[in-house]
Amino acid sequence: MIEKYEAAGRIAFEVLQEGKRLAKPGLPLLELAEKLESLIREKGAKPAFPVNLSLNDIAAHYTPEFQDKAVIGEKDLLKIDVGAQVDGFIGDTAATVDFSGENGKLVEASQSALEAAISSIRAGAKTGDIGAAVDSTMKSLGFRPIENLTGHSLAQYELHAGIEIPNIRTPHSRELKEGDVIAVEPFATSGAGRVGEGTKVEIYSLLSQRPVRGREARRLLSHVSANYRTLPFAERWLYPHFSSKLLLHAALRELVLSESLRQYPVLREVKGGLVSQAELTVVVEKDSARILTK
Repeated sequence: MIEKYEAAGRIAFEVLQEGKRLAKPGLPLLELAEKLESLIREKGAKPAFPVNLSLNDIAAHYTPEFQDKAVIGEKDLLKIDVGAQVDGFIGDTAATVDFSGENGKLVEASQSALEAAISSIRAGAKTGDIGAAVDSTMKSLGFRPIENLTGHSLAQYELHAGIEIPNIRTPHSRELKEGDVIAVEPFATSGAGRVGEGTKVEIYSLLSQRPVRGREARRLLSHVSANYRTLPFAERWLYPHFSSKLLLHAALRELVLSESLRQYPVLREVKGGLVSQAELTVVVEKDSARILTK
């Protein structure tokens, strides 16, 4: 099992480095996402979720839509979040690229908080203490952690497997065990320290296979179950398999209303503050955390 996490982690790390190399002002986000997702497949894994390319005050859940025309701007702050899976075992990693050259301290805040969090992880560590390390590190650098986003444990075909790693001091805490696999994911902001859901949704995942009436909805449910299981997928991934955009949208709507699918709305900082992100996947060992996404 750990060998598959290591394989997925290595591929996710390599693809993230390629994303940082390829990303530049003027590059379409759709082109970058598709190149990175193809590279994951070429390396022998599958995407664990659509590549997230979140700009500026967007913290998470932005993946380009079908025929998206958005491009990277000259002064954009870009978060690249990459997940690879091998037989359902996931490597999840992210980094922030500052094209303006003006937000180095903000990028440093999330990276330094990530390092502080990982240095505090070991068997028996409390998740609240890890959150405190993130919180104090960011605030010492003049920024706020995003309090309603967390790191998360991973399991086979489960991106969020039950344990949350907070980015703030919290009285609610769980004890980590040797062998737990955790995606540690601090978000730093110059804003209020919270995100809210927008109206744009391009990412979904399977919740349950409930009975649905529509033929296209049934076909879509079968396709999702067979190809993605419970891992997140992008709407744009579905277009090659459905001839009609209208029918696809109707099927997605029916599956959401029936609670067969979960939606992942784009998350923005509530006061419009810029957001940086850093993320690595680790396995908890007796006296430390071993990084898998490297």
